[in-house]
Amino acid sequence: MEGFMKFQIFISSVQREFAEERKQLFSYLTNDPILSLFFKPFIFENHPASNSKTYDIYLKEVEKSDIYLGLLGNEYGTASKNSISPTEKEYNLANKLHKTCLIFIKKDNSQRHPKEIKFIQKVEKNNVRRSFTDYDELKNAVYKALVLYMEEKELIRTGPFDQAKNNEATIDDIDEEKVRNFIQLSKQRRNFKLSSDTPVENFLRHLDMIDEKGKLANASILLFGKKPQKFFITSEVKCAQFYGNKVEKPIPSLQIYKGDVFQLIDQATSFVLSRVDNWIGTRAQGLTAAVPTHPELPMEAVKEAIVNAVCHRDYTSKASVQVMLFRNRLEIWNPGQLPHGLTIDKLYKPHKSLPHNPLIAEAMQRCGYIEKTGTGTGDIVKQCLQYGLKKPLFQDDDDFKTIIWRKETQEISRNESENSPMVTEKVTEKVTENQRKILLIIKQDPSVSQDEIATIVGISRIHVNKNMKKMEQKGIIKRVGPDKGGHWEVK
Repeated sequence: MEGFMKFQIFISSVQREFAEERKQLFSYLTNDPILSLFFKPFIFENHPASNSKTYDIYLKEVEKSDIYLGLLGNEYGTASKNSISPTEKEYNLANKLHKTCLIFIKKDNSQRHPKEIKFIQKVEKNNVRRSFTDYDELKNAVYKALVLYMEEKELIRTGPFDQAKNNEATIDDIDEEKVRNFIQLSKQRRNFKLSSDTPVENFLRHLDMIDEKGKLANASILLFGKKPQKFFITSEVKCAQFYGNKVEKPIPSLQIYKGDVFQLIDQATSFVLSRVDNWIGTRAQGLTAAVPTHPELPMEAVKEAIVNAVCHRDYTSKASVQVMLFRNRLEIWNPGQLPHGLTIDKLYKPHKSLPHNPLIAEAMQRCGYIEKTGTGTGDIVKQCLQYGLKKPLFQDDDDFKTIIWRKETQEISRNESENSPMVTEKVTEKVTENQRKILLIIKQDPSVSQDEIATIVGISRIHVNKNMKKMEQKGIIKRVGPDKGGHWEVK
């Protein structure tokens, strides 16, 4: 909090009626380990004046203050027949200067002065009043009021990170094409009701990602932002492959992926798929029209683990999601720990869904990336066991880790990416990792459909289509014949 200008609180009341409460409040606000970081109380007992203009000095303190904290009780205070009390003068000035006014009224009104009654009635018209009977109730009421003040000033956050409003981003930072793609995919997967031409602001309002003042929720930037890392620099995924079973050099492959959460998941999943053995057959070898494949790892489990890491991570952390492929295992780390009430044991069976970032989780559920039923980790276990792999591990230390075991006899080729016989070096220099994998599939089966490619690569059909169009424009691939009955050629 170095360099932070504290908010001054002017405590106003009839001194003789609330002498003890004023001292106790001053001590509480000065010594509380949290409130003292943000607030500096003022009571005139601690600042005695020695001339006839004493009261003018206190009014100047009202002007300097950010918050007027009024204690109102039975006594009205010293005032001549046609004048008002010092407490009411202080309130009037604070109200005129549009200060935040926190009003606390003592419940015992059996002997309340008529002028005090009128003063309270005036105050109640413009402010929310809180009642108290003793100091403990007063302290609790003041605490709640100041916490609410800090929330409104966005000094603290009590809700999920993804629901918090971002003070820097604007609607111009949202990528309209990403919104359109999301709507289209959500219609296919979950029968989403909004039309593809829905204005971006209306779309975000439908998902509770923008407020009436136009402030964006953090989730909107992470999901649909043009440059999410501009606002959240650690919202990236670091992927690394190692020759052995521990972190050591040389590192044959290291990638740092940026983009929205969907892009991060697709890129990280593709990183793993491209670096494990993946048998791709032909139609003649399968029982259906689809191309038979059998990756070394259950890719649904891999993607589920990556989705969990990206979706449920702690975005306030300075760390990033890490995907590390060792010779004997895949480790996926995400900053943050399990929410309260969820244990490692519960992850191995159906459990209550407690997302760290509920807006992100809701959006990813809409487009089919995750379920909200709390079965994700159980599915990872089930798929690994069905694959003949050891039971995966979940660890909750400083970070949350998912460990998926590889088959012990399996070795990873150090040069798999660079020495594929399917695609020439000249071509691989021109394409991205996803495009390289698409080329491998096309080379194996020129009649393959985009839906089949999407299933094999582990990305959406929309991303497959976009990648193939880019490769067509570059002259890397060519469509021969109609959409139905035609085939692809790799040039």
